[in-house]
Amino acid sequence: MRFLYTIGIYLYTLGVRVASLFNTKARLMVRGWCESRRRIWQMAREAGDAPIAWFHASSLGEFEQARPVLEKFRKAHPEYRILLTFFSPSGYEVRKDYAPADVVCYLPMDTPANARRLVQTLSPRMAFFVKYDFWFNYLDALRRCGARTYIFSAIFRPTQYFFRWYGAWFRQQLGRCYDHLFVQNDESLMLLRGNGITQCSKAGDTRFDRVHAISVEARRIEGIERFADAVSGCPIVVAGSSWEPDEGHLQHYMAEHPATVRYILAPHVISDSHLSAIIRLFGNDNCIRYSQLAAATDAELRRRVLIIDNIGMLSAIYRYATVAYIGGGFGHGIHNTLEAVAFAKPVVFGPRYEKFQEAHDLIANGGGFAYSTYEQLQKHFDNLLVGGAALESAERSCRDYMNLNLGSSDAILAVVERQAE
Repeated sequence: MRFLYTIGIYLYTLGVRVASLFNTKARLMVRGWCESRRRIWQMAREAGDAPIAWFHASSLGEFEQARPVLEKFRKAHPEYRILLTFFSPSGYEVRKDYAPADVVCYLPMDTPANARRLVQTLSPRMAFFVKYDFWFNYLDALRRCGARTYIFSAIFRPTQYFFRWYGAWFRQQLGRCYDHLFVQNDESLMLLRGNGITQCSKAGDTRFDRVHAISVEARRIEGIERFADAVSGCPIVVAGSSWEPDEGHLQHYMAEHPATVRYILAPHVISDSHLSAIIRLFGNDNCIRYSQLAAATDAELRRRVLIIDNIGMLSAIYRYATVAYIGGGFGHGIHNTLEAVAFAKPVVFGPRYEKFQEAHDLIANGGGFAYSTYEQLQKHFDNLLVGGAALESAERSCRDYMNLNLGSSDAILAVVERQAE
């Protein structure tokens, strides 16, 4: 099975190299692989006798899960040098200058030669992987060199390949290659233990620690405060990472509720064509872009829709919401609900949330609301946006849920420290 796995890695690598001839993302990956070799050699020379800890995150979302653990580890162990690798350009290109890591680079593809080269060059004392990242040649090389290896914020489901009829070899790797597996929920824990993998524990999701820190540190945004204050007392829907189906439903609700609700839209795709489409959908006279706020007149500030036309602000914007709408639920899956919940904001989202544990939890405790039809969305908004007991109850549920799930990073590092003794 390792042979078949490795053949798959080689075929994927070949596919990326071919795609790099005409695809920007693939081209960035190929260039990054070449650059990674130089950076890894350089790190080995500069580290000297200092121990090395390796953190790997697939993309930006997994990095946000890794970040609280990495930063707490850095604070507790300044003697370590830290390597941070990414698989996807969506993570590396945003966080390539991340200061707490000594070296940030792409992960060379998981071939046996690449795995041996990286592990033999750096001799990491420990390695941390996040959620769904299983690179079996790297894991084998780490095991052979005696490095302690962990995965955290992991989720396991019976439908995953580990637990299929052909998954025996993959299950075996989980048992033999990890010193400890930190999972998010009881289902994952029971599934692992039921398959003979006992070096595991429930530690929750480190994203709670991260979004809580973001909410505490979040700056106030003068332009958005001017927009929010221009029509004082009106409820505000902050729509995060919205796509076209989401925007269509929000426009429908706005059309049926004139002058009672205001909207801040932070679309997932920031492109001129998409921003223009949003303005046409909601009406030019109803919209103002964030980049126009500095020079906006009082009349323009009273428009009903503020369109965020840059990136990096969304997590701080949720503080201004009455209710948060989380986009993606009519596509591949909803985006980050926890950034809004960290501000105790109820979240509403579409039907594609089945793979998101926090969405199930929030629905169960009354802080989250899923919908499939516009009529269901209307019911949720009508119930929450008027304020009163329904809104207060949902806010309290979000606050309690956040507080209940803090501390995952500390729990993980406590086990790591005990195993290091």
